[in-house]
Amino acid sequence: MWRDDEYDGEPYVVIERRSASASSFFWGLALGAGVALLLAPRSGQETRHEIRRRARRVKRAASETAGEITESVRDSYDHARRSVEDRIDAARSAIEMKKQQATEAIRAGREAAQQAREELERRIAETKAAYQAGADVARSARPVGARDGGDMPDDDGDATG
Repeated sequence: MWRDDEYDGEPYVVIERRSASASSFFWGLALGAGVALLLAPRSGQETRHEIRRRARRVKRAASETAGEITESVRDSYDHARRSVEDRIDAARSAIEMKKQQATEAIRAGREAAQQAREELERRIAETKAAYQAGADVARSARPVGARDGGDMPDDDGDATG
């Protein structure tokens, strides 16, 4: 389609594109056949017979086309349904895998925490035992007078008081 509008000083063409549908084709086919039959040099009875015959053909063709379209839609639907089901199954598998990974990570964390607790308790027990042993040694190393609050000898051995 030509337009008189100008773009940057140059004329331009706008092309519109439309796709014809099957129904438009069949309507055109039926109209053309009807006009051809009406303009044909036959008697009324022959023309009516021919119209009925062609109408049955058109009906059969329309029925076949409808069947093909139905089958095509059914196939498309089945394909889309399978695709969605596959994606749902993949998502379920991914969720299950992540769930197992999370469960395993939690279990490993609990084991590590338990081991750390046991190690800490062991070290605390060792430290208490070492402290108690050191305290026992310190108590046993004190002079007898120091235990009952008496005088303690100086470095030179004299008692101070």
